Amino acid sequence: MDEDGNLQISNSNYNGEEETDPENNTMNQPLLKRHRTLSSTPLALVGTKVSHIESLDYEINENDLFKHDWRSRSKTQVLQYIFAKWTLAFLVGLLTGLIATLINLAVENIAGYKLLAVGHYIAQDRFVTGLLVFTGANLGLTLVATVLVVVFAPTAAGPGIPEIKAYLNGIDTPNMFGATTMIVKIVGSIGAVAAGLDLGKEGPLVHIGSCIASLLGQGGPDNHRIKWRWLRYFNNDRDRRDLITCGSASGVCAAFRSPVGGVLFALEEVATWWRSALLWRTFFSTAVVVVVLRAFIEICNSGKCGLFGKGGLIMFDVSHVEVRYHAVDIIPVTLIGVFGGILGSLYNHLLHKVLRLYNLINQKGKIHKVLLSLSVSLFTSLCLYGLPFLAECKPCNPSIDEACPTNGRSGNFKQFNCPNGYYNDLATLFLTTNDDAVRNVFSSNTPNEFGMVSLWIYFGLYCILGLITFGIATPSGLFLPIILMGSAYGRMLGTVMGPYTKIDQGLYAVLGAASLMAGSMRMTVSLCVIFLELTNNLLLLPITMFVLLIAKTVGDSFNLSIYEIILHLKGLPFLEANPEPWMRNLTVGELGDAKPPVVTLRGVEKVANIVDALRNTTHNAFPVLDGGDGDATELHGLILRAHLVKVLKKRWFLNEKRRTEEWEVREKFTPVELAEREDNFDDVAITSSEMQMYVDLHPLTNTTPYTVVQSMSVAKALVLFRSVGLRHLLIVPKIQASGMSPVIGILTRQDLRAHNILQAFPHLDKHKSGKLR
Repeated sequence: MDEDGNLQISNSNYNGEEETDPENNTMNQPLLKRHRTLSSTPLALVGTKVSHIESLDYEINENDLFKHDWRSRSKTQVLQYIFAKWTLAFLVGLLTGLIATLINLAVENIAGYKLLAVGHYIAQDRFVTGLLVFTGANLGLTLVATVLVVVFAPTAAGPGIPEIKAYLNGIDTPNMFGATTMIVKIVGSIGAVAAGLDLGKEGPLVHIGSCIASLLGQGGPDNHRIKWRWLRYFNNDRDRRDLITCGSASGVCAAFRSPVGGVLFALEEVATWWRSALLWRTFFSTAVVVVVLRAFIEICNSGKCGLFGKGGLIMFDVSHVEVRYHAVDIIPVTLIGVFGGILGSLYNHLLHKVLRLYNLINQKGKIHKVLLSLSVSLFTSLCLYGLPFLAECKPCNPSIDEACPTNGRSGNFKQFNCPNGYYNDLATLFLTTNDDAVRNVFSSNTPNEFGMVSLWIYFGLYCILGLITFGIATPSGLFLPIILMGSAYGRMLGTVMGPYTKIDQGLYAVLGAASLMAGSMRMTVSLCVIFLELTNNLLLLPITMFVLLIAKTVGDSFNLSIYEIILHLKGLPFLEANPEPWMRNLTVGELGDAKPPVVTLRGVEKVANIVDALRNTTHNAFPVLDGGDGDATELHGLILRAHLVKVLKKRWFLNEKRRTEEWEVREKFTPVELAEREDNFDDVAITSSEMQMYVDLHPLTNTTPYTVVQSMSVAKALVLFRSVGLRHLLIVPKIQASGMSPVIGILTRQDLRAHNILQAFPHLDKHKSGKLR
């Protein structure tokens, strides 16, 4: 039996070249030949380090203690549990909203004062001094963010969304939701975004919201947990999963001020398991976030937040724009969708190559990670400051009410190196915060504001920066870089189609950003709602839906989504929703034959046998069998490794082979204790006399494990395993014969991964495309 939760660092070219077998296989022809046993390498890349990974126990462990605790709960305790869940959902939304506001205030003020200082030197034609100030400030901010990540919390690097997807899929990702990770993520996001790097705070906010939810659910950091009585209800993986789902939705809501979009993002993109009660609590959390953000926006509009004004909390309000489109507009809208799908899949392909290269650089040590981040920051600063010199100065339009030209921190008409009465359109896009840059491109009723050459430079630069910035050792999000690229090519297409369409160029930029996000991330429903809530214009709904569907369809025909690619790169064993077609040609019985014999225990087992099983295997659960003195004929259930270790540590031993009474179990164990993970077997010392004693495993055994008959196809078993959120799946024989064991195998997450199955049965896949869907 393989260790549960085993992973691989790479999903290609494992164990050399793949062998081929010309034999055809059907469900009636057992696979008598196989080339390898199933893989069992329990490692994956979490953050920036290789870690041992295990699966999570989402299944309810229905043992005698659980059943007694469930029966003995009073109405008051039930109401307390329900009230505690809603209270935690409220706190998740409240804290996420407060931290999002803090991040936005800090970014807007730090970046704002930096840009004001640079603008002051530019206004005096001291361009070299301005460059030094601009580059030096950006390098300093990047250095702070990188050092914090490299030294204190490597798991804070990147967006964190792939690891959250993996966790909600049932994979325990170590150190992803700790207090140190959250603090570094907050400070690092402020530094990286304020430094002008081509990354956003949206992905990190999703991770921060999940960290808040996890810390609240477990009562604080690992070393300083609050032992309040009401928190004991959440001391299990199942309730923690629900809280983290609320946290991820709150993070998206805090990033885009999109409550419904946040809920749909959690449902469509990150959550594997869902139910209606969770929908309500998630929506409640996002509603709290919106209220908090709205309150702070009202406060900041009165000028009490420094330079924080309309910026920071992304809102591209185009509700005042009259949206008109006709049948002829279907052509450019279709082109936007097709381009978005092609460019999005190309971006995913190139980013995959860059991330593999960065992994080689980062393996050389901490100093290399810091130098890589500083190099990217230096290149970004030089381009943002130097490229506007290539643009031609454009005269200000006197009919526009907005100030023109200006060297302030925001505004659509930056003077830069131009004379009075003229502005530099490229400096308008580059010498500002990323949020303001997007807002400038999305601006409506400005058909002649940006020249085509400037848009090409803007698009090309952000394509390069988007590829080289993601993957450095700083907190980073993918949303904003993709929005920057997509809005650029959308506006370019709008400029070309200007004489032939009624759609505003700013709306073309919105559609371009949406299409590129759908082409790269492959989101549709949640993305559509997010953009509708961002733009505040329901008239955009039909063409936005059309663009997203086209972009996702085109992108899916080339490669996987960007988050799936990152999951594969890290080796996280994410179980996809759809099984491979060839999995229907393989039964779970045949799959179980590719594993070592299952290790079982008796209902009343000798201590020596338990110690031997724990010492010589790394299994996380063992089937418990019952019967007469001869061969066991009854499957009593499944006992977890953690519970066996707990028994040995508490020395709950019997001098004779007998069943225990119910009161004996409750006297020694509580349901709260059994919910805690306890798998450190190394520090358990058992004497030779204790080795000959017995343990009654019946009270601690889950008597209702999920089982599948040996003739079931692997495809059907995979759907069951993923839908219910299992960690173990027992294989039982189709025919129970005398002398036959009631359990013939056990499947874990690693056993159901397509890549690992093909290592043992390489001839199943007739199309060696190298792309496992």
